[in-house]
Amino acid sequence: MKINRAVATLAAAAVVAAGTAALGTGASATGVPSQKPTIVLVHGAFADSSGWSDVVQLLQARGYKVVAAANPLRGLASDSAYVAEVLKGIPGPVVLAGHSYGGEVITNAAAGNPQVKALVYIAAIAPDKGESANDILGKFPGSELPESLNAVPYTRADGSAGTDLYISADRFRRAFAADVPAWKTSVMAATQRPIEASSLGDQSANSTWRSIPSWYLVATQDKAIPPAAQRFMAERAHAHTVEVDAAHAAAVSQPNAVSKIIVDAAGQVK
Repeated sequence: MKINRAVATLAAAAVVAAGTAALGTGASATGVPSQKPTIVLVHGAFADSSGWSDVVQLLQARGYKVVAAANPLRGLASDSAYVAEVLKGIPGPVVLAGHSYGGEVITNAAAGNPQVKALVYIAAIAPDKGESANDILGKFPGSELPESLNAVPYTRADGSAGTDLYISADRFRRAFAADVPAWKTSVMAATQRPIEASSLGDQSANSTWRSIPSWYLVATQDKAIPPAAQRFMAERAHAHTVEVDAAHAAAVSQPNAVSKIIVDAAGQVK
């Protein structure tokens, strides 16, 4: 009889432990599993989705579904519309994170989409309505991008003339990723994707951080978007803010810190 009671006690303890473990991995108090949000990552100019690689691995290890969207870098309105279409194909809640110019894109792509529960800005432009990247950089001097860029003309699909901007290979590491090993920045410079020059002057049609909870990672050694500009945008958005000793390409040099702030945002999704 005592043995049976002991077995029953152990069995009950196992059930409680299993229930506790389930709650720790996304189950609600009612026993119904809660849905983790999908994390959508949007890169900025002079980069591609591979810049998120280490962050993606860390988020996936935490059990999150991750989509690293290919930002076209052809113009704010069209880039935002493209990412908005990507979001439509994702079921359930979304945490939308953007780096650099990608911050402008997520701000506009989130407009009118109730799926987007949080915005995370990683050393990014978080524009107000009617504001451009050039407006922000004009208010806060110190960016080394202007003198680091090469302008390359190209012909658009409609036959009109456009201009692509690249960071010069010899300036790439200093201006974009000073805390990343030189061998790696050489690869990043060679594989960078240019941005249509007019994109930087495009005015934002929205300021969705006014209605969607936001998080902001300030890169304190950034030579592309001055830290003062980042702090201004984070404070204006009333964002949950962390500061990290990193250059502009923080997702490459500080993936743990970047993934942590994204997970913090995802943890607030109900």
